[in-house]
Amino acid sequence: MGNGAEDAGPPVGSSPPPPLEWKFSQVFGERATGEELQEVDIISAIEFDKSGDHLATGDRGGRVVLFERTDVKNLGSRKDLEAQDYPISRHPEFRYKTEFQSHEPEFDYLKSLEIEEKINKIKWCQAANHVLFLLSTNDKTIKYWKVQEKKVKKISEMNVDASQAVQNDNIASSSMISPRGYLPNGGCPERPQGHLNNDLSMPPGGFPSLRLPVVRNQETSLIARCRRTYAHAHDYHINSISNNSDGETFISADDLRINLWNLEISNQSFNIVDVKPANMEDLTEVITSAEFHPTHCNMLAYSSSKGSIRLVDLRQSALCDNHSKMFEEHEAPGSRSFFTEIIASISDVKFAKDGRHILSRDYMTLKLWDINMESGPVATFQVHEYLRPKLCDLYENDSIFDKFDCCLSGDGLHVATGSYSNLFRVFGCIPGSNEATTLEASKNPMRRQVQTPSRPAKSLGSFTRVVRRGAESPGVEANGNSYDFTTKLLHLAWHPTENSIACAAMNSLYMYSA
Repeated sequence: MGNGAEDAGPPVGSSPPPPLEWKFSQVFGERATGEELQEVDIISAIEFDKSGDHLATGDRGGRVVLFERTDVKNLGSRKDLEAQDYPISRHPEFRYKTEFQSHEPEFDYLKSLEIEEKINKIKWCQAANHVLFLLSTNDKTIKYWKVQEKKVKKISEMNVDASQAVQNDNIASSSMISPRGYLPNGGCPERPQGHLNNDLSMPPGGFPSLRLPVVRNQETSLIARCRRTYAHAHDYHINSISNNSDGETFISADDLRINLWNLEISNQSFNIVDVKPANMEDLTEVITSAEFHPTHCNMLAYSSSKGSIRLVDLRQSALCDNHSKMFEEHEAPGSRSFFTEIIASISDVKFAKDGRHILSRDYMTLKLWDINMESGPVATFQVHEYLRPKLCDLYENDSIFDKFDCCLSGDGLHVATGSYSNLFRVFGCIPGSNEATTLEASKNPMRRQVQTPSRPAKSLGSFTRVVRRGAESPGVEANGNSYDFTTKLLHLAWHPTENSIACAAMNSLYMYSA
């Protein structure tokens, strides 16, 4: 595999830190050998919340599964633990918290179109009073969820045991069907007023064991409730949603439009970007991803299928069709081919935590951009350069249209993205760093080590033929490892404060730490 950063510049100050040493941490939903994979269980979205204490996944069956961190719960803050010389866990540990059905399959009768329940994106909103809020979306509908703990109350210390209660219940029911007439205020026409009811015989001194029932909190259960549904605003499939730093608004993007919503208003949105031409035959590019700036509530970035990223300032105008900045890399003369535009399409964009850099993923590379430099990326990372000779086969089996996520570490020093054969790659993006690690989504992540770029380039021509659509056999990589286009690692997320990565391999969620 080609690796490393190009155009990263010379080292600044001291030499770059040593590469991160990744270790397997946890796995959820691991498949047993020979177990059949259900398509509805395949994970389609992963997202950490801002604190890193919660993790959410969405799947093709429309379910959202929540995990919570356990290694810091009820132990106080990190600073307090350090003061007490408490041994801090080297990596975050999570446990299953709850799950709920977010979306159901629907049918659009006007367009004769099936709307699948698959979760495309999940975004966490600001939590309040130990209540979690999150947005989830499928192709057409966005939902705003509230997840909170409800205490189940139970009445205890009753005066009668269960058998007596059943007998009393029978007596009560038999009296209900009695033909005897009753007056409106509870009187009985057969008895004179003031006559005591003989059915209630009171022993002398009353009941010595009479107690008042006590209500106790037996257990807590998590309840997920849909607070808002934002529907009927997109003619095309929603590819991304993003929260604003103001905590009140969010955007949703499809192929041609970006809409701005208020979290509290579900029946209207504002169209802020519209790239739809008057004549659809003139359409040359579509929107592929969009994200708000992490701190500036007036700025957002969106990427296109032509490989460009546009920065938009909401203060300039209500309709932001004219961008304030555009980032794109100009292709070298004579390098254009049939696949150039297809592999240039950006599948994901992410802002760094500081808001200064943008990370983008196209089919072959990761690119890191400085928002103050429009001329080109500050670094380019080759993800799976060994596939370049196979683009024709990748086109025939549709793999060339796969959309891979990308992510940055909280400190901005590393970036990561997925590849085929359940591999993912981690790169160091400090100037002068050559860190480029390849890991496999399995309990032994370092099992699949691939070649370094120092090896001779002759290996690029020694591939066996990639299997075409419908076949099961994987191809073979230059150094003897097989690569399989059916097992692709599309979705991954980096913990916001620690070197920990969660990634999805089909229906399994793997977690690694360094």
